[in-house]
Amino acid sequence: MIQLFLSKPNWKADDGDSDSPKLIISLLNRLESFLWSLIISGGRSEARLWLCNTISTINSLSPEQQRDIFVNLLRSKQQLQNHDLASQLLQVFFQKSPHKAGRVLAKKSYKLVKFFEGNPTRIMQWFSNFSDGSGLGHQKGAKALSQFAFVNRDICWEELEWKGKHGQSPAMVATKPHYFLDLDVQRTVENFLDNVPEFWSSNEFAESVRDGEILFIDNKFFIDFFVDLMYKEDSRDVWEVINEFLMEESFSSLSQHLLIILEERYLCSFLKLLCKYINASMEPKDFGSSSSWLEIILSRHRDYDSIDQLLLLNAVINQRRQLLGFVHDDEYQEEQAKIKDIVSQICTTSLKVNNLALIVKECLKLDTTEAMKLMGLHSWVIYYRLSEECQTPASWESILMSNGIQFQKSDKYALLHYDGLSEESGSDLDARSSTRSRHRKKKKSKKKRKRNYDDDDDGSFDNELLDFDTSNGRQSLQSRAVSWLLSIDGFSAKWTSADLPDLLSSHCLSIWMKCLFDKWNNVA
Repeated sequence: MIQLFLSKPNWKADDGDSDSPKLIISLLNRLESFLWSLIISGGRSEARLWLCNTISTINSLSPEQQRDIFVNLLRSKQQLQNHDLASQLLQVFFQKSPHKAGRVLAKKSYKLVKFFEGNPTRIMQWFSNFSDGSGLGHQKGAKALSQFAFVNRDICWEELEWKGKHGQSPAMVATKPHYFLDLDVQRTVENFLDNVPEFWSSNEFAESVRDGEILFIDNKFFIDFFVDLMYKEDSRDVWEVINEFLMEESFSSLSQHLLIILEERYLCSFLKLLCKYINASMEPKDFGSSSSWLEIILSRHRDYDSIDQLLLLNAVINQRRQLLGFVHDDEYQEEQAKIKDIVSQICTTSLKVNNLALIVKECLKLDTTEAMKLMGLHSWVIYYRLSEECQTPASWESILMSNGIQFQKSDKYALLHYDGLSEESGSDLDARSSTRSRHRKKKKSKKKRKRNYDDDDDGSFDNELLDFDTSNGRQSLQSRAVSWLLSIDGFSAKWTSADLPDLLSSHCLSIWMKCLFDKWNNVA
């Protein structure tokens, strides 16, 4: 039996065995040290990625608040010297809102002289898109070049270089625009770079870059270009479009793209900024969400010089399966044995404590982070034990019934009987009658298969069915194929046996957290 502590806590009950709750907490602290060593054994980067993913699920911030957080981080002293965050943001910005960046380029088009100087490849990519007369018209820089040349032919027509023996007159090209295909684009643009400065600040050229398509010719150049505008020139135009983007983009997307590149000290700075916008009196409505625990901690603690506790707590709450994978790694057999022993001791001791209030009372003596860490560790113990011990539908039925969870289950992939019906069972109230019914059906179907075997020459097909029906393999298949409806979510969803460890441990943590939070509020 595994004690899930789902019953309503009795705060008025006699403390009884007061040593057991203290022993559980002591064992949880020992478990913490072993799990932490596993988390950091392969480097902290994966654990940081997990935490960043959890941060990204916070949805209590307004667009203005998320903008302020990221702008403050971008303008921090660290970022004035290290522009990694700004560079990453600009890369996302260019991909998702090139037209916003194009607005800035259109205003500062004269600065793009450096983009083309001494670079024939860029010149050809942007200015060689002349029309062949098929009706599409000139595109990109070619359109700007032709329009400017016609309007300002008195000052720049002679700068046009032609591939033929003689040049083309404005009148001839006006009637036959496809003649621009004979233009020596590289030499012409180089002439404009040297002799026609008016072109680079013209409306024609500005309009050609307004849609931001030019950004994709050389992404790195424009990232560096915008970084200089942000930090060397403190360009109001750039910060304006950055502010717009930071308000329009979701907090989830921004966090997933930006936080993972931060060094830990900068991530700590981000958390400090985030704390300012998490309401200190907030009351989480969904204790089962992946970020509820984090928002509670951020609302009560405002200073983060280390994220070790958050990395551990996030791992045991949101990455249970991955953490169990670390435990099972052959490289950590010694730690695996010790963790298994500690989990066994915690579960055995928990059977002596039939009142959640006794454990919560011990947690109330600790600060918020420490108390929630113990709750998270205990929920991981539940996950570990359920994953290891519950391998058959019968074992799951025992766990659910012993903890007062009503259920319905069905085996969608059970062997079909000859009447075309599959085995099904209802709640624990119907389990016995359903079991007797299944036994009668099994005996009847076995007789039919036996008769088929006698009529078959080699009997191989039916012999396999008989073996399958009585082998451990069938139990394994049944365990995987059974679907469960549980009272904890109002029988609203079907769960496989593989889902149950995470589902139940998350449900336990949600119940415990609500109990702990309610008690904190009452004390306050």
